[in-house]
Amino acid sequence: MLKNALSLFILTVIILALFLPSYSTMQDLKEKNREYARRITALEERNKKFEQERYLLLTDPDYVEKVGRETMGLIRPGETVYKIVPVQK
Repeated sequence: MLKNALSLFILTVIILALFLPSYSTMQDLKEKNREYARRITALEERNKKFEQERYLLLTDPDYVEKVGRETMGLIRPGETVYKIVPVQK
């Protein structure tokens, strides 16, 4: 009886020693999958924003003018730009 229990214990330890590293690896891979899924979701949202921006740039002349004025400092002929500089104390 004691011999059977000891052999069962040894068999259990061997099985655990064989499968525990692969279980840890599997858990690490699952975590990486979750992280990649989060990154994919964030990139898809960012891509949607770029697509909306592209659509506006292609179809809305007022938006194109707004972007040109805000980002590149473009002005129409005859306009004068006044920059207000705050007073330093």
